[in-house]
Amino acid sequence: MKLGVSLYSFREYAKDENLGVKGCIDKAKEIGFEGLDIVEGTCKIYADKDEYIAYAKDIGDYCKQVGIEAVCFCVGSDFLNGSGGDLQKEIDRVKDLVDVAEAYGVKVMRHDATPGYPYSVKTGRSFDAVVERLAQGYRAVTEYAATKGIKTCVENHGFFVQDPTRVEKLVNTVNHPNFGALVDMGNFACADANSPYSVGVMAPYAVHVHAKDFHIKNGAGENPGAGWFRSRGGNYLRGSIIGHGDIPVRQCINILKGVGYDGFINIEFEGMEDPIKGISVGYENLKRFCE
Repeated sequence: MKLGVSLYSFREYAKDENLGVKGCIDKAKEIGFEGLDIVEGTCKIYADKDEYIAYAKDIGDYCKQVGIEAVCFCVGSDFLNGSGGDLQKEIDRVKDLVDVAEAYGVKVMRHDATPGYPYSVKTGRSFDAVVERLAQGYRAVTEYAATKGIKTCVENHGFFVQDPTRVEKLVNTVNHPNFGALVDMGNFACADANSPYSVGVMAPYAVHVHAKDFHIKNGAGENPGAGWFRSRGGNYLRGSIIGHGDIPVRQCINILKGVGYDGFINIEFEGMEDPIKGISVGYENLKRFCE
């Protein structure tokens, strides 16, 4: 397994007035990471496609110069509500982002299915009621991405498509060899699902992995205050340094090893600590867990 980090983890350090994106790439290499996730929103976004592609190529070339692999491009998409609810327009928009992913030089692109809202909240409609529509969007994008040599994947992300059974059903409904899952071992807690069980369900579909840790408090207790958010079932979560929280990260890694996963495991740090400190300590812990 190779260890990487998401640019998202650096947060304010990625701003131009701080280290900037290239400075964060330098820092990731300095810490010891071999790979990097590029995240829409952390890096610049251009309305003009040619400008966007030129920017992506510059960042991708810089990764090569530094000697760190650009692994995955993570972007938002919504096949229920996106592009004004016009599915074909949303598909076309995400296909354009595949071209940007190609310019970055990644071999994997993660794009969301949907946060679900306001669809599920206002109408009470189920995941099963929309899985075919979601699969239609993913299938169209991954067929295009395959022509670029880029695998696409869905992450257990956004509450509505976060349970392992839902994500597994979506992957199997898409049913395409170029499509799989980005397995985030921490995100299952947002849907109150047990992480080792969930990783066990999803590991055979993994094309990429995120290491994430959370502090977890029972929702029946008092609100812990700033820095915490609530899971779908009302429990309290706060991002933590890898190895400091309640997610059994080593156990999840062993499950992935058991199915033969040997790709990248990239840290997504969401803790309250200084990001560089949190990422650095997390790297040392994750490296030990993998060994």
